[in-house]
Amino acid sequence: VKIQSLKGKKIGLYFSASWCGPCQRFTPNLVELYNELSEKGDFEVVFVSADEDDESFKGYFSKMPWLAIPFSDSETRDRLDGLFKVMGIPFLVIIDEDGKVVSDDGVEIVREYGVEGYPFTRKRIEELREQEEAARKNQSLRSILVSSSRDYLVSNDGKKVSVAEIEGKTVGLYFSLSSYKSCADFTPKLVQTYEQLKAKGDSFEIVTIPLDEEEDSYKQGLESMPWFSLPFKDKSCEKLARYFELSTLPSLVVIGPDGKTLQPNASEAIEGHGILAYPFTAEKFAELEEIEKAKREAQTLESILVSGDLNFVIGKDGAKVPVSDLVGKTILLYFSAHWCPPCRAFLPKLIEAYHKIKEVDSAFEVIFISSDSDQPSFDEFFSGMPWLSLPFGDERKASLSRYFKVHGIPMLIAIGPTGKTITTEARDLIVLHGANAYPFTEDHLKEIEEQYKEMAREWPEKLKHNLHEQHDLILTQRRDFICDGCEEEGHVWSYNCEDCDFDLHPMCAMEEGKGKKDDSKEDQAPQEGWVCDGEVCHRV
Repeated sequence: VKIQSLKGKKIGLYFSASWCGPCQRFTPNLVELYNELSEKGDFEVVFVSADEDDESFKGYFSKMPWLAIPFSDSETRDRLDGLFKVMGIPFLVIIDEDGKVVSDDGVEIVREYGVEGYPFTRKRIEELREQEEAARKNQSLRSILVSSSRDYLVSNDGKKVSVAEIEGKTVGLYFSLSSYKSCADFTPKLVQTYEQLKAKGDSFEIVTIPLDEEEDSYKQGLESMPWFSLPFKDKSCEKLARYFELSTLPSLVVIGPDGKTLQPNASEAIEGHGILAYPFTAEKFAELEEIEKAKREAQTLESILVSGDLNFVIGKDGAKVPVSDLVGKTILLYFSAHWCPPCRAFLPKLIEAYHKIKEVDSAFEVIFISSDSDQPSFDEFFSGMPWLSLPFGDERKASLSRYFKVHGIPMLIAIGPTGKTITTEARDLIVLHGANAYPFTEDHLKEIEEQYKEMAREWPEKLKHNLHEQHDLILTQRRDFICDGCEEEGHVWSYNCEDCDFDLHPMCAMEEGKGKKDDSKEDQAPQEGWVCDGEVCHRV
C-alpha cells in the first residue's frame, strides 16, 4: 500500500505487541471502532509492532483489519518509537489529515468514548466531557438506561420491557460478571432481598449491567435473576461502568425515584443488612452505620467467630478447638489462599514472626481463613502453617469478610485479649517490624518508632556511594523498598535518591563491598526491555 494513498486521511499509529496482555485486551476494542468508521473512508490505522520475531508479528497482525509497518523495517519502527516517546504499550497516536498530531492519548479516548470520540480532536473530547457533565446534572433513569438504538430492557425470559415501566421507582443497577466468584456469591443474597422487598410491595427494581464476555455465561447468569437486564454486549454497559466510575465487583448503584444517584454501591449494605438497607437513602445508611458502630463496641471474640453450632476452629489434625479456649488471647485472623502469589510470599514472614511471638507469649494465636476454591488446595496450604484454621468452606468466612471489609488478600486482622479489633493492618506491621510488632497496639508502635529514630541518630544524614556517584544519598524514612545494592527488601530507613528512585539499605550504604548488584538474576519481564503491571506494559 503506497503511503501516498494515506494522504488526506486521519491516521492512528498503533504501537502494540502480541506478548503484551493489555494490548491483547485493547486490540478488539480498536478493531470494533475501526470497522464502524470504515464506511467514512477517511480513517486508517497503522500497526507499529514491538514483537520480537516475524512469526509473532504475522500471527498478531492477521487479526487486524488495518495496515502495518513491515516487520523487516525495524529502522522505521525504532524511529517512530523515539519520535513519539513511546514508553508503554498499547499506545495510540492520532494524526490528522495534515499530518499533525491530534492526540497521543488515543488508547484512553477509544476506551472511554469509542466511535463517539471521532475525529478524536481536543475539541471533540471537550464536547463529550461537557455532555457527560450536563448528563450528570440532568441525570434521569432514561438518560442512564436509554440509548439512541434502544429504549428497552430484557427480562430473564427474553422479553423486551420498556424503560418507562420502571421510571419513578428506586432502581438498583447491578454491575455483574457471572463468571466472577464474588458476583456468584452475592447474587443469591441480592435475589433474596429483591424478592422480600417485592413481596412487601416496595417500589424497587433491579437492572443488571452485564460485563460478561461470553454469551452463554451471560444467559446462565440471567436465568437466576428475577429482574431486568441490559442486552448482552450492549454498548451502554462499558459506558455506564465509566460513568459510575466502577472500581469493584459486585457493585449495586442505587438510583432514586427522581433519577438521581442515591448510593454508588449498596452491595455491602445488602450483604450485611438485607432489606433493612432499603430505601438506600443517606438517612438509612446513617442508621446502619450506628448499628455497625454498636456491634464494634460490643465486639468479643465469640461474637465474631461463633455462629450457631459453629463454635470451633480446627487444628492440624482436624481436631476441633472451641473458640472459648481462645478468649483472652491476642488473635490474628489471616485471610489468605494458596492460589494467591502475595499470600505465598507473605506466609514465611508470618510463620517466622509467629514462632518468635509464641516463644515470649503463649496467649497468642493465628487463625487461617481460606479463600481457596477446593479442599485439596486448602489442605496443601494449611499443611505448611503451624496455627489454627476455620474449616474449608465454613460459612463464617463470608460474614467475617463482610464485617472486616476484606477486599484483597493477604489480609491480617489483629484482635486483642478483650475481643476488640486492634488493627486491620497487621500484615503491614509484620512486614515492617516482624515479631517486634507484637502486640500491635498503637502505644507499642510509637515505642518502635522512637527506637528507629534513636537508631538513625548514629548514621550520617547523607553520603556518597560508588553505586550512585551522580547524587548524594539522603537518609530517608521509607515504608518499604528494594535495595539497589543487594536487591533485598528493605523497610523504615533507606539512603535514598528521590530524583533517581535509588535506595540502599543503611548497612549496604555504609559498608563498602556490600553494595554490589547481582546481575545473575533472571529478568522477569515478558520480553527483553519491557515490564507489565497489569494495565500497561512499560519500556524499561
